[in-house]
Amino acid sequence: MSYSILENHQNHQNIQLSADFDKILQFHTSLDDYAVSPLHDLKELANKYHVSRICVKDESYRFHLNAFKGLGVSYAASQIKGNHTFVTCTDGNHGRAVAWYAAKTHQKAIIFMPQGSEERRIKAIEDYGAKVIVTTMNYDDTVRYAYDYALKNNYVLLQDTALDNYIDIPTNIVLGYSTLIHEALIQMQEKPTHVFLQAGVGSMAGGVCWYLHHHYKDLPIIGIIEASSCACIYESIKQSKNIKIGGHPQTIMAGLNCGEANPITLPVLKAYASYFIKCDDDITIKGMDRAKHPIGDDPNFSAGESGAVGLGFVETLLENKDQTIPFDQNAKILVINTEGVL
Repeated sequence: MSYSILENHQNHQNIQLSADFDKILQFHTSLDDYAVSPLHDLKELANKYHVSRICVKDESYRFHLNAFKGLGVSYAASQIKGNHTFVTCTDGNHGRAVAWYAAKTHQKAIIFMPQGSEERRIKAIEDYGAKVIVTTMNYDDTVRYAYDYALKNNYVLLQDTALDNYIDIPTNIVLGYSTLIHEALIQMQEKPTHVFLQAGVGSMAGGVCWYLHHHYKDLPIIGIIEASSCACIYESIKQSKNIKIGGHPQTIMAGLNCGEANPITLPVLKAYASYFIKCDDDITIKGMDRAKHPIGDDPNFSAGESGAVGLGFVETLLENKDQTIPFDQNAKILVINTEGVL
């Protein structure tokens, strides 16, 4: 099982983001299909590795979308007045959420996807009535293409990463993910000692870190996990500059296959994350298998390729007795299952 861990020397910067989490939660709870996504307490797995708790926040239930993205998309789109055609780029889950919200609010959606996008992910978006266009470009170049396309046609770009002169909508998407961690902390009923968050461009991870920063005086240990082939955040922290991974990286973790960090959340992650981690695909395969085949009376659940990497990484560390990230018998570990199996 191959992974690398980079310890972060946190730099608490003056970050200017809204912290109106109550407003965001109030919006989400007003939606007719809102429900709190479950938290799985893997007691048998925790007992096996002699830690206090291993908890999985399961976003496969969110808005019947099989993934967490509807939280950011719905909140950001709700702040845009009028009737529009939404445009975005996606590896799958984000585009599905945009298509869902457009259909829900009787608007239109055009979804661009990068080269190599799987047919099952395309169909899941088309099922909501959106138009899908697969490009010959990688994810990050497709994002820029979608931006130009929206501008040219007077459509609204609903993208979860910032670009030049494009800040407000992706910021609201980032903040929309605060509901996820708000729910999880209430469900745990105690402070986690460790929180592991996967990252593509880093919008969800940044939104959760920002919430944790406001919620706790002393932060838990926070680990940010990326796919090894496109670990742009890991490399940006390591080299102290914004690193862009070009070409066409290969990973089964499609939702993490992004080569450029969101400039809104990179400073947040640099300020508040404890460790940056990059994992090969075998780690998430291990997590998917554990979700499907739990120990003893632990619940089984659906964990997709991008969703299971946190669980796979935690079990790999504990199994190897790797104390690069310190754990003891009092460890209360929270990971996020960002998607189910599609």
